[in-house]
Amino acid sequence: MRIQFIAVVGILASLPFWAATLPETKPEQVGISTERLHRIRETMQRHIAEHNITGAVTLVTRKGRLVHHEAHGEMDKNAMFRIWSMSKPVAATAILMLMEDGKVRLNDPVSKFIPEFKGQQVAIDTGRSERQAANGSPVFLTIPAKREITIQDLLTHVSGLGSGPMSNSEVGKIRNALAGKLSDSIPKLGGTPLEFQPGSQWAYSALAAFDTLGRVVEVVSGQTFGAFLQKRLFDPLGMKETTFHPTAEQLARVAKAYHRDGNKMTPLDAKHRMLNLYGKEYESGGGGLYSTATDYALFAQMLADGGQGNGKRLLSPKTVELMASVFAPDTMPGRQSGRGFGLSVIVINDPVAAGWRVGKGSYGWDGAFGTHFWIDPVEKIVGVMMIQVDNGTRQLDRDFESAVFQAIVE
Repeated sequence: MRIQFIAVVGILASLPFWAATLPETKPEQVGISTERLHRIRETMQRHIAEHNITGAVTLVTRKGRLVHHEAHGEMDKNAMFRIWSMSKPVAATAILMLMEDGKVRLNDPVSKFIPEFKGQQVAIDTGRSERQAANGSPVFLTIPAKREITIQDLLTHVSGLGSGPMSNSEVGKIRNALAGKLSDSIPKLGGTPLEFQPGSQWAYSALAAFDTLGRVVEVVSGQTFGAFLQKRLFDPLGMKETTFHPTAEQLARVAKAYHRDGNKMTPLDAKHRMLNLYGKEYESGGGGLYSTATDYALFAQMLADGGQGNGKRLLSPKTVELMASVFAPDTMPGRQSGRGFGLSVIVINDPVAAGWRVGKGSYGWDGAFGTHFWIDPVEKIVGVMMIQVDNGTRQLDRDFESAVFQAIVE
């Protein structure tokens, strides 16, 4: 009997999806209608029929209990996904952990950790946008930045680093910018001009800002970015399916990616640039992680529960509250009405003005291939949706949220 027990344990431990799980309950036990939850499936099927997606995995919790987890279309519940910019809240969590350790402050200049960021310049449009350099790059002048960019600037997309055509044209000139190690690539970003004066506006930094934060984590912790995340976040939460470097078995479960062009869905070739964006060693905080719906839900639920997950305290409730606070108000140039921005996450400070059917104070983010998550701290909802379409419609995010919200009956 003991030998059989050991054998069973060994088999279970070898399964790729053997990890921490969210406790399940009947939806009605937490104020959710089972019948109304079926509208999530109807929503996904409608978008599949309209050729917006080929499939999806959706997951919902309320009050920390799993009430919905379903695969739609050609997807499988255990599929791995390129989560792209949903890597950013993970990177931000690493920075917040170091802040709690007393090793990083939000107002620290980035140059404190990466000296090459000292004395940066700001690009100034010449006003003659029709004039382009021979290689097609924008023509601009530079002036000194009025102040140095800070950790907070990077977390909130107000740094100007890799945040527009002028800055990105120079970032793109760095040879093998997304190859090698962060220690090789990130210091070179310090020599690129900022798109605007730090803090003057909001403009999304797709990779540069959060890749730089990953390097800050390395400098402060003395570990690679991936090793830090593994030790401080993934292992404690039991996130065995979240990684920069999938195993061969995990790669076999990565969902097929598609390009949407009108009503036509075309599988992306394995050699497509977006599917091979990073070098083998490069660990991008801006968009390099792979994960599953279940694994990412463990992370999101930890935030929803005030920094505690899998029986472990990872952040204090006050730090999570800070993360979901509005740092870039919806009145800042670059923001939209009702949609403020916190530390790596959008914060819906006015759902009516935003036109989003979520509760006030809801926060989250999404990824380039259609992945999406949000947390509603008032209704105690976590929603995760995983798809893989590189030119999809973000209206699906709103439809998913609406389908979840209408299922709340108490």
